[in-house]
Amino acid sequence: MRILFMGNNWVAWQVIRYLTELNENIVGLVIHPEDKQRYAKEIVETTNIDSSRIFDGSQLGEKKTFQAIKDLKPDIGLSILFGYIVTKDFIHLFQTGIVNLHPSYLPYNRGQYPNVWSIVEGTPAGVTLHYIDEGIDTGNVIAQREVTVTWKDTGKSLYKKLEQVSVRLFSEYWPLIRQGEENWVSRSTAKGTYHSTRDVKKIDEIDLNGKYVARDLINIIRARTFPPYKGSYFWDADKKIYMRIQLLEEDEMEK
Repeated sequence: MRILFMGNNWVAWQVIRYLTELNENIVGLVIHPEDKQRYAKEIVETTNIDSSRIFDGSQLGEKKTFQAIKDLKPDIGLSILFGYIVTKDFIHLFQTGIVNLHPSYLPYNRGQYPNVWSIVEGTPAGVTLHYIDEGIDTGNVIAQREVTVTWKDTGKSLYKKLEQVSVRLFSEYWPLIRQGEENWVSRSTAKGTYHSTRDVKKIDEIDLNGKYVARDLINIIRARTFPPYKGSYFWDADKKIYMRIQLLEEDEMEK
């Protein structure tokens, strides 16, 4: 099976390590542009693929890039924490389709920052392996795994949980996918939720004169606690004061 791998972040690196250990045939790589790359160097070095077969994800809509990928004759695309939306024509390049690994329990938290919104909105957290269609995180589901969110979780700790489960879910189901033996998961009848990147900006600023339910305020601050990223803040005159939260159980306070 000829694989076009599209990925970013630690999870993508772990998945491509798994694939290379299996001697899978990765014919091309699509990575993020330099300012958005996470673990791109490790991903490239793991495959040792020729630079002529490495593409910029922001340029997938260009005719030259499209044709170069088409010439590779990939059978399947793998999208692992890949941050770019692909077109219908691009999807049709792959006989087996494109499989996406999304760190949310679909249909909840489609789009960006699912770890944040599971905490802020109290929606189920988890990981979903699904086929890409023309929508955003709306294709047929192959497998899902729910992840428990506790009061001690922050945006960062939940993200780390989702990373670990993502790698395990992919490695468990990849053999079935490549053999065409996967069983579809029944889709939830719930409407689900969707968020874009800019939606977090609506919750990041804490209004010192605003009224909040204590639960909601704590959830916002802990959801946005993800060092080294800045997170929630309030204004002190013309200066932003950023906040991070630490959550400890009573026995941990005694240590």
